[in-house]
Amino acid sequence: METAPLKDAHGRVVRYVRLSVTDRCNLRCMYCAHHMGLGFIPHDLILTYEEMLTVLDLLAARGVDKVRLTGGEPFVRKGFMGFVERIRERHPSMDIRITTNAVLLAPHAARLKALGVGGLNISFDTFNPETFRHISGSSLYEKARQGLEAALEHGVRVKLNAVAMRGVNDHELPEFLDFAQKHAVDVRFIEYMPLGGRGGWDEGRFWPADEVLATAQQYATLTPIEDYHGKGRTGPAKMFSIAGGKGRFGLITAVSCHFCADCNRLRVTSEGSFRTCLFSDSEVPFRDLLRSGPQGIKEMMRQLEVAVQAKPLGFQLLQQRDRQEAVIQRSMSSIGG
Repeated sequence: METAPLKDAHGRVVRYVRLSVTDRCNLRCMYCAHHMGLGFIPHDLILTYEEMLTVLDLLAARGVDKVRLTGGEPFVRKGFMGFVERIRERHPSMDIRITTNAVLLAPHAARLKALGVGGLNISFDTFNPETFRHISGSSLYEKARQGLEAALEHGVRVKLNAVAMRGVNDHELPEFLDFAQKHAVDVRFIEYMPLGGRGGWDEGRFWPADEVLATAQQYATLTPIEDYHGKGRTGPAKMFSIAGGKGRFGLITAVSCHFCADCNRLRVTSEGSFRTCLFSDSEVPFRDLLRSGPQGIKEMMRQLEVAVQAKPLGFQLLQQRDRQEAVIQRSMSSIGG
């Protein structure tokens, strides 16, 4: 089996896979198409954990050394913590990260720390229970806050991700900055992205990162961090230190200022498709090949190589879309956040 790194036509090498373990979620957030009542993928069409481990084995052999486990909400899938443990057993040096809404996180925080999970991206759009109900369609704010506090208590690295929405949570920016000053976390505002079809996109809510930054600078002294990983920028966020603060503030400018040149990501959807770019609906379905034995797996990897070679520049796809239209038709819960 080929072991050379997966490299695209722009010279980008795939080192990082975002693996969705489920499309199901316990929230119905307004920026996700599932809030409109779209159905979930039938269970028998979802990859088993063993199949996901096989995919990770194959990708690790091609140089992938970081995995982010996503959903939907990964903790809603039965046996998820056992899956994390098996990844650690099979790939001791793999950088494991998890994206979660934190509602079910609290009981697992200590174990995640013991397993050496490199960090949690916690989707947390508001500190107000009523606004949380408005955004998420649920009254689970206290559970989410308990999960966040448990992660901090056990020393798990946390990145707090808030979707920046004009007229929804823009007035809470000072509170987010205050949280970053008091805690050693990265608070990152993500531009509201055109995902999930026309029904999932409201241009009136779009709050561009330059305006978020200008507002943030009214409440805190922010200094850009150009080399915050010690080895150059390796992620999509533009990070800032906060004078007198323990944490940092960041902006993810997926719409207004692309970061395609640095993209080393591959997405694996929960039903078994490779997706090389978030902003492209082009996918390579592989579930049937994976289930058909060694020859099928060989063909699966051949098709992946072709797809990676053609990995697009997502910002060009954004520029081509109708301004009133989502650039892709699937929801984040079905793609993998």
